[in-house]
Amino acid sequence: MKKTIIALTLGGLLSLTSTSLLADAAPQQSIQASAEYSQFTSKRQVVDQLLADAVTAFKSPARISHAGFTAKMPSNMEVVTNRLLEAYQLEPYRTDLLISAANAQIYNKNVDRAIELFEQVLEVAPQDVDAHAYLAVWQHFKGNQAESTKHMMTLKDLNAGRADDIQRIFDTVNRVVATPLKDKQDKEYTGNTAIITLGYALNPDGSMHEILIERLEMTLAMAKQSPDSLIVLTGGVPKNHKTEGKLMADWLVEKGIDRDRIIEDNYARSTVENALYSSYALARHGIEHATLISSASHVRRGQTLFEIASWQTGPKGITFDTVSAVDKPLEELKVPTDGELLGIYRDALRTYGMWSYRSYPLEQR
Repeated sequence: MKKTIIALTLGGLLSLTSTSLLADAAPQQSIQASAEYSQFTSKRQVVDQLLADAVTAFKSPARISHAGFTAKMPSNMEVVTNRLLEAYQLEPYRTDLLISAANAQIYNKNVDRAIELFEQVLEVAPQDVDAHAYLAVWQHFKGNQAESTKHMMTLKDLNAGRADDIQRIFDTVNRVVATPLKDKQDKEYTGNTAIITLGYALNPDGSMHEILIERLEMTLAMAKQSPDSLIVLTGGVPKNHKTEGKLMADWLVEKGIDRDRIIEDNYARSTVENALYSSYALARHGIEHATLISSASHVRRGQTLFEIASWQTGPKGITFDTVSAVDKPLEELKVPTDGELLGIYRDALRTYGMWSYRSYPLEQR
């Protein structure tokens, strides 16, 4: 095959011709890229630039927040998806690009589109364990139980341990969402206990948002009610050189709480990292029961993720419950919305260890 090398022209990068994502090929022939890239010095440079564009879109603007959900901007996530799929046209062995694009659609709440992309992974790699796990979960979320069961059965044949873990995630989510929300502790726990308060995005000037202060007021009341409980404060997205964890700790100390009771996590950037980082503090102190404090629309996701994180770190047998700072009437939140459930399942898989983005330099658990 003749190759024509022409001077690099990145100006036309984003005008790559849209073609089918999976190139037709005879059974014994190698898969060839279907997009025209002869105007570039090398295919590798094109792919690298597309991924760099995806990273730029992913990071800017970083996030939008409210009490129960922190998400990437929808328009930016469409750019991420498109750049990943354009890169996949050029490198059709890179199924990681399809998985990353599918998860970008999960972030955009377009589960049907994500399912299509995960199924394309199976066209290339029909025994891909992650693809079957994703499809089992998202078909379950959509209520397509027959399809979910089909992928669970395949998963059991390929990797019985993974199938058991996905079923455990289903069972955990079902139990957590069926547990009534409460705005005060209704049971006294004995042994080594902890109170875990989840952070909330600071104001641009580095001051604490009213939502976060509401969570702290509830933390203060519980800390006085349970004077022997460890207090874990988790939140590390900096604003004006300040972090949630540090400001929360200072606030409680000013209200009379002994700093020696407090563990600050000043690094977690998401609920997933809240759970992953704090679980080691719980393990180190042999905590037997922990109460999570967050907004009512957020606590079920928090509890699910902390339970999953503890599977890996222990302590074995640790239990969790939640107390809600009421951002909405609890009766309105009795049944989780599809959006809340989507966030729970998405972040459950991330906490479990299935990375959403796995295409360097766009990598994120």
